[in-house]
Parts: sequence; C-alpha cells; structure tokens
Amino acid sequence: MTARKRTRHSSHKSPAAASTRTADRPPVRKPAPGRALTARPPAGKPGPKRTPRRPATRDGLAALIAAALDGLKALNIAVFDVRGLSDVTDTIVIASGTSDRHVKSLAGRVLERAREAGVRPLGLEGERDGEWVLVDLQDVVVHVMLPRVREFYSLEKLWDMRASERDARS
Repeated sequence: MTARKRTRHSSHKSPAAASTRTADRPPVRKPAPGRALTARPPAGKPGPKRTPRRPATRDGLAALIAAALDGLKALNIAVFDVRGLSDVTDTIVIASGTSDRHVKSLAGRVLERAREAGVRPLGLEGERDGEWVLVDLQDVVVHVMLPRVREFYSLEKLWDMRASERDARS
C-alpha cells in the first residue's frame, strides 16, 4: 500500500468559507475573553464629542483629596489653609500611613482622584522610599508620611497659625 501525500490547494476550499469575507466588509472583530467589544467610529469620521472635565476648585479639590485619603484609611488627616502664609500653595493636606506600602498607595489614590477631577499633578516626590511622599497639585500640596516621620518634622506646628499663636501667648 502506498501512502498518499495530502496537499492543500486553494481550489479545495468550500464555497461557504470563500464567501465569509468580502472586499466591501471589514473583518469581524471578536472581543478578548471576558472583555466587551467597544464600538469604534468608522475610519475618517470623528467619534462622539466628549465634554471636557472642568478642573476642581481649590476647596473642592482639598475635600476630594481628604475623602480619598479617608477612603484608604489614612491616619490623622489635616487640611490647612495657608493662603496668607505662603505664595507657593493655598492648601496643604497632611496625612499618615501605617507602612511604606500604605503611604505609597495613599499617594497613588490622591494622584488618581486628582486626574479624575481634571487636575494635572505638577510633581511627585519620595514615592520610591515611601516614608514621605509629596504630591504637588499646584493649589493643593499633599504630604503623606509615616507617623514617625510626621512627628519628627511636625509640619502641623509650622503651618497651623492657631498653634503658633498659642505658643506665642505662653
């Protein structure tokens, strides 16, 4: 018995397989498993118009950041209005995290919420070490730090006018 070698020729395709794709129709896209297929506008046509997000106001942004920090269980959240004390920023938010990983995740949440509110961060410092992370949002500066670092630098005493006034009276 001789074994026959099977070869595949284009003429052996079934008529149904040949007609599934035509020149005037693009190929059908299938979504990845577990993902929905999003509709894209046809080539050359603009997509739906998106209304730009208005950036949050200074006070609204500070409240949004405080809520974001509280949502991830930050400790001792303090918000200071420093408009009369500093030309660099208007509001300072200070919070503590329980570990360096917690401090990093708190800073990440602040960045996420700020971007969602339409505010572009100017800078981020200290994220690698995680002991003290500073997030500069222009009108609001956020300090997230470990409790021992917060106690050592005691920024509250520096920026809290009421505490300074009490110390001056004593």
